[in-house]
Amino acid sequence: MGLFTSTEFNSLEDLLVEQLQDLYDAEHRLVEALPKMAEAASSSELKQAFREHLEETKGHVQRLEQAFKLLDRSAKRESCEAMKGLVKEGEEMIEAKGDPMVRDAALIAAAQRVEHYEMAGYGSARNFAQRCGRSDVADLLQQTLQEEGNADKKLSSIAESSVNVAASNA
Repeated sequence: MGLFTSTEFNSLEDLLVEQLQDLYDAEHRLVEALPKMAEAASSSELKQAFREHLEETKGHVQRLEQAFKLLDRSAKRESCEAMKGLVKEGEEMIEAKGDPMVRDAALIAAAQRVEHYEMAGYGSARNFAQRCGRSDVADLLQQTLQEEGNADKKLSSIAESSVNVAASNA
């Protein structure tokens, strides 16, 4: 959603749908970005975490499609400018030169920025769905929110237990 927008919100459900469209675009962008991040990682544990989250992300896309269906709306992508920027930052980390463990630490930092953005988006959308009396949609969004939080925790664990330790000795 741009700063100067012609979007019109006449109900909380309008806002919910717009947020879902934004998240739908964001998730599609991540389906493209995560394999590149996995390829760029040198830590086998980090590679695996990115690959596992790719599979979860494909599930997030499907859940969003289900949410659109429940709302009697077509699944449509609204360009997510924030995710475009976050993916671009991730690509800079992918292309960076230097010590592999320091690069892995940079990949984790970029990935966690993405996770935090997604958690904010899913949390807001879930709350909008609840306020609209759409517990069916809210439950779907809560499942994804939980998975995004778990992915963030896993990245923190990898960083703290191995990657950052190795990076600090570079």
